[in-house]
Amino acid sequence: MESEVKVGVFVCRCGINIASIINVPEVVEYAKTLPNVAYAEENLYTCSSEGMSRIKDAIKRHGLNRVVVASCTPRTHEPLFQAACEEAGLNPYLFEMANIRDQCSWVHMHEPEAATEKAKGLVRMAVAKARMLEPGEEPEIEVKPTALVIGGGVSGLVSALSLSHQGFRVHLVEKQAELGGMLLRLNKLFPHEKESEEILVPLIDSVKSSPNIKVNISSTVRAVRGFMGNFDVEVESLGMVETISVGTIIVAIGADSLEPVGLYGYGGNKRIVTQMQLEEMIKHGGLEKVREIVMIQCAGSRSDERPYCSRICCNEAVKNSILLMKEDPQREIYILYRDLQTYGIHYSSIEWEAKEQGIKLIKYLADKPPQVSSDNDRVTVRVFAPLLNEDIEIEPDLVVLSTPMIPAADARTISQLLKVPLDSTGFFMEAHVKLRPIDFATDGVYVCGTAHGPKDVGESISQALGAASRAGIPMAKGRIRAPAITSKVDENKCIGCGICIELCPYNAIRKNEIGVAQVTSAVCKGCGICGASCPERAITMIHFTNEQLLAQGLAALGRDVE
Repeated sequence: MESEVKVGVFVCRCGINIASIINVPEVVEYAKTLPNVAYAEENLYTCSSEGMSRIKDAIKRHGLNRVVVASCTPRTHEPLFQAACEEAGLNPYLFEMANIRDQCSWVHMHEPEAATEKAKGLVRMAVAKARMLEPGEEPEIEVKPTALVIGGGVSGLVSALSLSHQGFRVHLVEKQAELGGMLLRLNKLFPHEKESEEILVPLIDSVKSSPNIKVNISSTVRAVRGFMGNFDVEVESLGMVETISVGTIIVAIGADSLEPVGLYGYGGNKRIVTQMQLEEMIKHGGLEKVREIVMIQCAGSRSDERPYCSRICCNEAVKNSILLMKEDPQREIYILYRDLQTYGIHYSSIEWEAKEQGIKLIKYLADKPPQVSSDNDRVTVRVFAPLLNEDIEIEPDLVVLSTPMIPAADARTISQLLKVPLDSTGFFMEAHVKLRPIDFATDGVYVCGTAHGPKDVGESISQALGAASRAGIPMAKGRIRAPAITSKVDENKCIGCGICIELCPYNAIRKNEIGVAQVTSAVCKGCGICGASCPERAITMIHFTNEQLLAQGLAALGRDVE
């Protein structure tokens, strides 16, 4: 490589995460022997303000034009270090990172000497690639100050209203004929005993009266094209199709409640209902003659078909039991549960209130679920109570099944339209559970509410506000910079076979007017599928070129590029 390349290496101790296993001073001394390394040092915490200052100072003092940080994962910290390089006047794409924590000290904690040698190898590979790095240019994208919110339940209403308060135009699309979603069916909301209408009606009125929000009821999204900042969305309303241009999209389609036909006799006897149906009965009255009630938890959840806990079922059962007991203290109410999940301070307190009111909580075993038999006039519930070590038989007036939330019927369709993933249970999956909990991997698209998974109204509202905040950031800026890590097509080599177009998971490639592949940089995520599949080797992955990867591979073997 050219003699003017000067690499700086910064090895992080990460407190004891790295230093308790890896001999950091030895790795630093080894780094100094590598080609083109002009400076190397160790830091206690490289990501701290002091560590960042040392990087910026070293770039200026030693004339560094490449930087390598050996520390934790680039998934969490690479943008931080790139920003430090940029502040010091160095192009952020002249930075490389070696993960000597996750890939070394954490997985080889019982082999400190071997871990130290591996750390040296990882640093050697990072330096080999850094020597060949080139400055990257991030394309600027204009962001339209208009958002699309899909779903008119409480999450969609809150996110739309929040965006409108930020000054953005919002298109709210709801497939039903009225706004409100599942909250329309609920009675009172615990722990504060508010009527659902107290929350829902003011929200709907505010959304309908907002000059910034266009409400589309009985409407569906038919097609989505484009990328962050410039989405073209086809919306069908009452047989008419309209194309709208938006900068960001929020998915708030909510969830459905399982109808457990055939489970515990549901569907064959009017005395067997779901917890959601009970909500409506309490709301509209008609339970005066119901004296004895059995509620069965985990009815359709925590099974092979639906292995997840729906989270709200226990809270809902306890809440409705308390309301029924307040209406008639002489009632006998039983809650049959596997594990009572009344999480949080408020819900734990209402569990104790339920016990104080005489509601009987009976645990059952997963391999011995309750047995329900019924005819037109009576229902019998039998359950083995392990704490009593005996069977209990009850003949209630009403059996209530606490069924789980399940993904909305159109979740898969929306997933395919937006190119965003679903998890193994069918709910929408975020980009990262901790770092990007309401973002999708597809930039400019966000998720909130029960579309993301079972949660109560308070959690849905909090997440809706978060999604609106995230969606508002690029629209407030007006222009954003897209990452420079994309693919680049050599038109002289491309034969227009279309393999890359077919395989690209982001629809970032199309044929231009002369019939060869052309990449839309704003959409490309630099995954490399096109480059790996191109038969003519006409595609180069910027920041991950063949030469850079070859240099890393040879460095792993202890060899240098010839």
